[in-house]
Amino acid sequence: MTIDVVDDAATLGVALEEARTGYAEGGVPVGAALFDAGGLLLGRGRNRRVQDGDPSTHGETAAFRAAGRQPTYRGTTMTTTLSPCWYCSGLILQFGISRLVVGEARTFEGRHEWLAGHGVEVVVLDDPECAELMTAFIKEHPGIWNEDIGESS
Repeated sequence: MTIDVVDDAATLGVALEEARTGYAEGGVPVGAALFDAGGLLLGRGRNRRVQDGDPSTHGETAAFRAAGRQPTYRGTTMTTTLSPCWYCSGLILQFGISRLVVGEARTFEGRHEWLAGHGVEVVVLDDPECAELMTAFIKEHPGIWNEDIGESS
């Protein structure tokens, strides 16, 4: 699948499909997709912490793993339905992912501003569907949400 990487809504559509699937599975509805500079989909994934019992499987890490080893990540775009946490932001910076498209940052501010300060091009779309999906999940599963963002007791 190839998408015009400047069509941020189209790249977000791929991540949203993953988020919806995760929500239907009972997991945290965060989806992500990694595209190369030409718009080729390299990998897609969703937060699977609940489904797999693996605390390291966030949406961004799942998409990154699905992309497999690349000679370089420069020029790539990571699209995610929610602003990335420290863990996923570190992955983006560590591997030199050049661009980040964020579906929404209302429900979780994340670290997209930190990434922008370190040279990553950041676009925040403030997508209503992304925000509604997360808001519903947080209301239904506050304990899982707090655990996901590292605020569990």
